[in-house]
Amino acid sequence: MQAEDAAMSLILQGLAFVCIGWCCIVFTVQFIGLYKLFRYHSKPPAKPISPSLPKNEVPHVTIIRPVKGVEVGLYECLASTFQQTYPTEKLTIYLCVSSRDDPAYPVLQQILLDFHGFDAKVMVEEDDPLLHGAKGHVNNLGPNPKIRNISRAYREAKGDAIWIVDCNVWVSKGAAGRMVDKLHGFRPKGVRTAPYKLVHQLPVVVDIEPQQTEGEAETLLSSGKSAQHASTSILNNGGRLEELFLATTHAKFYSAINTVGIAPCIIGKSTMFRKSHLERFTDPSENPLLSASDASRGKGIDFFSSYICEDHLIGDLLWRSKAPGFRNHALVFGDLAIQPMSGMSVAAYIARRVRWLRVRKWTVLVATLVEPGVESLVCCLYMSFAFTTLPWFHDTFGLPQTWGAMGAVWIFSVTIWLLIDRRVSCMLHRLRSVEVDEDTPYFVRGTVRQGGLAQRPFLEWLTAWLGREFLALPIWVTAVLLGTTVRWRGREFKVRMDMGVVEIEDGKGKSQPQRPATKPIEAYTSRSRSKDRVD
Repeated sequence: MQAEDAAMSLILQGLAFVCIGWCCIVFTVQFIGLYKLFRYHSKPPAKPISPSLPKNEVPHVTIIRPVKGVEVGLYECLASTFQQTYPTEKLTIYLCVSSRDDPAYPVLQQILLDFHGFDAKVMVEEDDPLLHGAKGHVNNLGPNPKIRNISRAYREAKGDAIWIVDCNVWVSKGAAGRMVDKLHGFRPKGVRTAPYKLVHQLPVVVDIEPQQTEGEAETLLSSGKSAQHASTSILNNGGRLEELFLATTHAKFYSAINTVGIAPCIIGKSTMFRKSHLERFTDPSENPLLSASDASRGKGIDFFSSYICEDHLIGDLLWRSKAPGFRNHALVFGDLAIQPMSGMSVAAYIARRVRWLRVRKWTVLVATLVEPGVESLVCCLYMSFAFTTLPWFHDTFGLPQTWGAMGAVWIFSVTIWLLIDRRVSCMLHRLRSVEVDEDTPYFVRGTVRQGGLAQRPFLEWLTAWLGREFLALPIWVTAVLLGTTVRWRGREFKVRMDMGVVEIEDGKGKSQPQRPATKPIEAYTSRSRSKDRVD
């Protein structure tokens, strides 16, 4: 019996060592993330270098903005593209929409009227000759609606730099310049550093008061006036959960992983890369990572049209492909991709998180499997188990090896985690790194500037934090272990282990065929085209 007890004790101590080791990794990663967040997001970033270069040295940027429906702040988010301090003649802007029947189409036309001095156009997916008309076919691209909508804009891009920004994202006036600086390695006083293959921004959500009608929402968002945070039913506050998640757990780990640079970690809210790189890396004859059969998938953006997690897959391919003299990815610290949100229910938040996990499950399997261990409640449980199991903590600090002591350590550590999250979320939502002027809408003025949003009261914030943390594990179980289907822009897909998707119609899986390789992509290059956004 004593031998059995000794063996069990060794097993428990071994598990405790694993738990304490894991906690050390998580806390180290969080410390790196917190350091970078407080260093770069507590004050405005430096002015960009590239806009002040001689005109012939300024890289041309094609900005592609996929649009789907009228979302809160849509006009202001799209207008921020036209308000960049980047030279106007070095910008081409494509606003992409699937159909002229989309409610956002009139907004896009108004944007072009208001900013008539730009090289800008609305591209409609229904006009894409690759998908429609005598030389096109609807199955020339896979089912991914975002890729289908931006395909033509990508093909007709001017210059080499491509900046894809979701329609519901607002960006600072200097964002284009700073992203170009990082992508090309421009530094002050003419210094050049190693360029990157891809650069991106940290996403942040600002949840604003739901409006009673779309008309009221349009009036409020166009007024530039501050709105007070109003609490309705707790089940209608899914936006608060999303806002808090992106300003705490996600921001810390996103910043840390992109600082260490051990793996690609991007969300496709705002990304910039070179078209020449993507064209070359999606060509099997030039990229040994691909097989000959990949030639049927097309090149560039079209290469990813049969997959639902295109942002990660683009980043992953750019990361793994060889480009001598180029570094992999870089997060442009100080700049934020700010998404206003209104009226999301808790059920919608859960569905969104389930979809996010399911589409990434097979792309980053290991990271998905260990994800529960980075959440506060589970990670602190690991730590409290280790502290009350390993003899060293008992011998050194007199910590009892009891269930009560374990519960006390867990509550204490969760409280410390909570207070840190409160601090970092308040700092991020001050939006100190945002350049503010007369064009800045109220929802990105932050919580400390006149005309901005009020800071969340602690109890309101605490309710959202507890809801987010206690939902994290059930959401993970539902997404990873209990299903493979996702509902995406009114269509249902099954995500396969090879990361491809099968659209489900009438209860049956109907696979979308790969785009045939009988015609070169250049044969379809013509005038107008579009995109659909994915959150």
